[in-house]
Amino acid sequence: MRTEASDEARGGSASGRRFPSPFPANWRADAIDPDSVGTLDGLFRERARRTPQATAYQAFDTARQVWRDHTWAEMAGLVGRWQAALVRDGLLPGERIAIALPNGPSWVAVDQAALGLGLVDVSLYVNDRPENVAFLLAHSGARLLVVDSEIQWQTLAPALAAVATLERIVVLGPVTGKADPLVVSAQQWLPAEPQPLRASSTLPDDLATLVYTSGTTGRPKGVMLSHRNILSVTYAALQRVTAYPQDVFLSFLPLAHLFERTAGYYLPMMAGATVAHARGVLQLTEDLQTVQPTALIAVPRLFETVHGRLQRELQRSGWLARRAFALTVHAGWQQNRYRQGKRRWPMAAVLWPALSRHVASRLHARLGGRLRIAVSGGAPLPPAIARTFIGLGLPLLQGYGLTEASPVVSVNLLEDNEPASVGPALPGIEVRLGENDEILVRGPNVMQGYWQNPSATAAAIDPEGWLHTNDRGRIDRAGRLYITGRLNEIIVLSNGEKVSPEDLEMALRMDPWVEQCMVVGEGQPLLAALVVLAHTPWVEFAKAQGLDPADPANLAHPRLIRVLLRHLDSRLAKFPKYARIRRVHALLEPWTPENGLLTPTLKIRRKVLQQRYAAQIEALYDRHVRAVNPH
Repeated sequence: MRTEASDEARGGSASGRRFPSPFPANWRADAIDPDSVGTLDGLFRERARRTPQATAYQAFDTARQVWRDHTWAEMAGLVGRWQAALVRDGLLPGERIAIALPNGPSWVAVDQAALGLGLVDVSLYVNDRPENVAFLLAHSGARLLVVDSEIQWQTLAPALAAVATLERIVVLGPVTGKADPLVVSAQQWLPAEPQPLRASSTLPDDLATLVYTSGTTGRPKGVMLSHRNILSVTYAALQRVTAYPQDVFLSFLPLAHLFERTAGYYLPMMAGATVAHARGVLQLTEDLQTVQPTALIAVPRLFETVHGRLQRELQRSGWLARRAFALTVHAGWQQNRYRQGKRRWPMAAVLWPALSRHVASRLHARLGGRLRIAVSGGAPLPPAIARTFIGLGLPLLQGYGLTEASPVVSVNLLEDNEPASVGPALPGIEVRLGENDEILVRGPNVMQGYWQNPSATAAAIDPEGWLHTNDRGRIDRAGRLYITGRLNEIIVLSNGEKVSPEDLEMALRMDPWVEQCMVVGEGQPLLAALVVLAHTPWVEFAKAQGLDPADPANLAHPRLIRVLLRHLDSRLAKFPKYARIRRVHALLEPWTPENGLLTPTLKIRRKVLQQRYAAQIEALYDRHVRAVNPH
């Protein structure tokens, strides 16, 4: 595949050499102070002024089959075109527009155009369910919606017919069919030539965006975030983890996800780094090889997937390969602890150069060969997975946050990385524990409240300004925060024992057999689990047993259940006996946002799953009752 992105634009050669240290000596930071710009659109204008010819974004041109560079000057002209069209349509400061686009320069352009006019944008997931999109548009009172294609619009159209506030739908691609009179192609709607940037009289504490929560337990709530909220977190994160103009971020989490938007969009802009927009999950492996990012922002699911593939490959390898891998992880981890001053020089460090070259380099090659830092956030990352990546020489930091906190609260440091924790709070942010060890957060990052929901706002933010996160945690003497569960997701067994399902699920997902899982057992005498099987282990097992892997009936085969329970039990060996899984129901269909079983941020929807599989869960416990009382 050809690429128009030069080696210099990527910050180095295309040879895949790893940087000699996390902070190359010849790199210099160029962060923009938020106090000097005041607003998010002010940040964009200052970056375009400082480095107009630097590469801002790299995106794949599907028509020409090449990666194309977009400079800050080009982006400024594109933002100006969107602003001119929005003004022509009579949109006024404070009014809402919605963005339902895949990651790319157009997402940035619409966002910056809206912010620069004092508008409030509402970020939507491209593959969200039409009825949910309709609710968000109606609840926010959005006047305009931007979508990617005519097909996307046609999918949404029946559900959006009743959204009274919607006056314009702009489609990026061509509109060929007989369209709704509200629908227009961006090619026709936008001015043909670049337009000068406009600046509004927006203030730092003015509302910038409505970001709707995932809605795992009910209707989504619109989190109101100001320019100051987001800028404060972005700048504080840069004080903890430095980014450079030579960095290349790979953006593949949806920009509707506030973690990606803050850490993978506004932060690189503040630092002057380049962002390459990945084409999608299916092309992620190829994009990593082509883009060769130096920084990666992701949710734990990505690292769990890569780790699972490594484990499955090792299972098919010989004893020597498995031993070499384990030795590499051990030596790399010990050396990392030594560099942080947490242990004496390890003898295993003698082996590291050879192990790094022959074993660890394979992981780095899969990730493009130049990755100097990766950050995981959005959900807990199993410490064992973090230690594996760190042991293989990848600086992987875990952080913590939530949308209502703009969204980052804490993150580990490269020089003091404790993967079991989520690090100390960012500068300027206070964290303490409340009743039942609930994590409370206070600072300039705390949201203004929930849109049109004062009662929910009052429940979330107390009179002293503390945001109640509903997460439980602990804080060690060094100020590092540890997440211990969710207040409303504790399972209470019939014997009174309490279990955090997230802790168990995190351990179970470490097993090569487990693709996804959910632990159940509220009010029951024992725990059970729904498990979506990993494809390869199941197919190999089924063929070895003479079973048809495509026949759903074979998922209840006694031999499979015994093997699966044995695997689950081994993963929970360190948990109390009452926290072991005693019943399991195997599944093949993945849980996805498209089928409504995951949130767009890839968290499981517990209530939806319990409703979907109510009969199967009941059957698991019926078998237990019959076993205890056969008469």
